[in-house]
Amino acid sequence: MKILWDLGQGTVNDVVQALPDDDQLLAYKTVLTMLRILEQKGYLRHTKQSRAFIYHPIVSREEANGQVIKDILHRFFDNSPEKLVLRILEDEEIDFSELMHMKEMIRQQKEEACSKERTE
Repeated sequence: MKILWDLGQGTVNDVVQALPDDDQLLAYKTVLTMLRILEQKGYLRHTKQSRAFIYHPIVSREEANGQVIKDILHRFFDNSPEKLVLRILEDEEIDFSELMHMKEMIRQQKEEACSKERTE
């Protein structure tokens, strides 16, 4: 998906060529299979140009990220964002500026939740 988002669209060969050198050993058929699966799941569509299929992303990176996070929350963290964040904080090295950014985002979320609560 990353390659097609970057390219905007592409054939199987375009995707294979855009892979890092050590990943280009993947067979054409493997990439084709992955693109077909992504199409079946609703992430891509294709158009036919001559004999080639041109694959187009129909889900943005942001939408896909959101879907993946929801899936991870459901499968591994009992739908608890808190458990996910705590796990990340335990397992990852986060630098000071990232922590300050997270703190600011939490403050904003808190203000929005309080504001919403007052209006209800």
